[in-house]
Amino acid sequence: MSLIFRTLLVFLFMTSPIWAQMPQPPAEPMQAEAGVEDLIRLLENETTRNQLIERLRSAEPPSAAEAAEESFEPTIARQIAEYTRNIAESASDTVAAAVDLTAEIGEVVARSTSQDYAQFLRAMTNVVVLALVLLVGFFLLRAVATRIERALGARASGRRWLPRIVAAVIALIIDAGAVLAAWAMGYAVSLYFLGGPTGSMGINQTLLLNAFLVVEATKVLLRLVLQPSNASLRFAAMSDTTAAYWYFWASRLVGLIGYSFMFFAPIVADGVSLAAAQALRVLAMLTALVIGVLIILQNKTAVRRALKWRAENGRHDALSRTLALIGAYWHILAIAYLVAIFVVWLANPEEALPFMLGATVQSILSVLVGVLIISFISRFIHVGVRLPDDVKARLPLLEARLHAFVPRVMQVVRTVVLIGIVIAIAQAWGLIDFLGWAASETGQRVTGSVLSALIILLVGFVIYLALSSWVEYRLNPNFGTVPTAREKTLLSLFRNASTIALAVFVVMLALAQVGINIAPLLAGAGVLGLAIGFGAQKFVQDIITGIFIQLENIMNEGDVVEAGGKSGVVEKLTIRSVSIRSLDGTLHLIPFSSVDMVSNSMKGFSFHMAEIGVAYDSDINNVRTAMHEAFDHLMETDFKDSVLEPLEMHGITLFGDSAITVRARIKTAPGAQWALGRKYNELIKDAFDRHGIEIPFPQVTYHMADPNAGDILPKPRRQVAQGSDVSDRPTVDHPES
Repeated sequence: MSLIFRTLLVFLFMTSPIWAQMPQPPAEPMQAEAGVEDLIRLLENETTRNQLIERLRSAEPPSAAEAAEESFEPTIARQIAEYTRNIAESASDTVAAAVDLTAEIGEVVARSTSQDYAQFLRAMTNVVVLALVLLVGFFLLRAVATRIERALGARASGRRWLPRIVAAVIALIIDAGAVLAAWAMGYAVSLYFLGGPTGSMGINQTLLLNAFLVVEATKVLLRLVLQPSNASLRFAAMSDTTAAYWYFWASRLVGLIGYSFMFFAPIVADGVSLAAAQALRVLAMLTALVIGVLIILQNKTAVRRALKWRAENGRHDALSRTLALIGAYWHILAIAYLVAIFVVWLANPEEALPFMLGATVQSILSVLVGVLIISFISRFIHVGVRLPDDVKARLPLLEARLHAFVPRVMQVVRTVVLIGIVIAIAQAWGLIDFLGWAASETGQRVTGSVLSALIILLVGFVIYLALSSWVEYRLNPNFGTVPTAREKTLLSLFRNASTIALAVFVVMLALAQVGINIAPLLAGAGVLGLAIGFGAQKFVQDIITGIFIQLENIMNEGDVVEAGGKSGVVEKLTIRSVSIRSLDGTLHLIPFSSVDMVSNSMKGFSFHMAEIGVAYDSDINNVRTAMHEAFDHLMETDFKDSVLEPLEMHGITLFGDSAITVRARIKTAPGAQWALGRKYNELIKDAFDRHGIEIPFPQVTYHMADPNAGDILPKPRRQVAQGSDVSDRPTVDHPES
């Protein structure tokens, strides 16, 4: 209870400037103009006569000091004090009116005559008869309407949302028609059966009919939203028990406040006094306050669990943390708000209460609209962007790129929506005047600048997306013309350079729109570039060398090159470096400043050099025939499309220690020489085996001494170079290279 009390004090302190800015009416309840009879009754009542005399005596002109004091704007402490005084006076008047209510009723009864009793009984009888007619007629009409609505719900059950909306609208029309029919029936009974020969209605009957129409029309709206007895037409996500629970309490509160303010209080004000009517209103509002507090306490745990659901399920964004914080203390805030509504109504019902109710409605609408937008954005973030299959086939990276950027943009939009909800609530309660500031010259300039910057960023993102998608489409070999290695290199460089240039350009324009002078930034960029040029000579050398390498078109992505002492496949080319993947899978990043020579094995065409060693006693013509035969077999395989020219037979190129080298050359497409060469070597081995051509190997000759002769006799024996066992049969020793 102490926590609730402290929260109420803080709430009253925060909202006191709003209440203090409103014109404060006098604390006395007698404000409406009274007729002659009311004035006579007022003067006849001793209590009210004394109050009027005291009020007239207190209405003295202010002194000069008081006038000077009132000319100054009151401080916050003075405003709080004045407002607290008004609350205390209103509460005191209400309590006094409730205490004097019995005495006033006794005085009225004592002054009443038999004629007054007859008139009173006749009026009450007419009101009771009218109430019974309304009750019975509305009960019968509602029974018929309920059966029709259930039939509509049964037909719309399980169907799409459009038939359900149509059925709900028809049910609304039928329900409202039942209320209007009962109201019209009551008017007819009052005019033609209870009005007497003149056909006139009493004011009490009119009050009852008007209260009935307002209360039941409000209940029609509640039934439309909650649908307590027709689940198929209910669009809100709640069970039948929950819908019936909320409709029960909401309808009771509407009936209590509606009939108390629109029927019973006017009758008491006319028949007893205005103070008694005010006491009745206070009793009704106090009862509604107690019911509201009980409802809040009953649903404290369920609402807290619902608000903490996002945080308990692993979501840790700003919205989840905010909802979890609200869920921990929502019941205290709700009770404080209801108490504040009651206190404000007591102090200033004509000005402060409409303001608070209007601000409450605007806040609820702002929250509902914001929740709908945030829910759509959150669903869009989690579901993601799904592109058609043909678009994904043409642009495989577009969906991944959208998944990388769009959720972040949506998170920014969701944050902006949250800020907008807070601003709308603050605007509704008068804490800030955002609309007035936005309409001012400064506000228009700031909002225009921010919107312009956001539009520039959005346009820049669209341009980036379009450029990247176009480059991706051109690099896709499945659509359009197949890009060459040169096109791949230039398109990749164009994508990188355009992205950097576009980012710098968009950021500069956005900063210029928000009022930042970009001239010093441009000048600073020039000075920084000059400093980098002097201080980072290696970097400048990388870029200059890279530019000339690109202009000379010496290598492209996918080429097999040797640069900077490393050989392999070019995987990536930038303006300052090249990434080479070697045969063992190692990726080498080589700056162009360290490249003094580039050897490209895939420029234009390639050659496979077939250098075959044969024995000295081999027939060279037979060797040529075998090599041509192997080439003919090669042209019968899948490698024939990679061969550009017939076999070039160069002949004997080297006399080695143990072999004669015969060389031939095959001109191939760029990059095909390695696989083609391996296949050609296999075919040569088969051809040599068929023709009996020996492929020699390194051998050594040594001499053994004859132990009987006493001298050394040369007996040549052959052995492998590794020193294996001596054998009369020659063995092969493969060299290391």
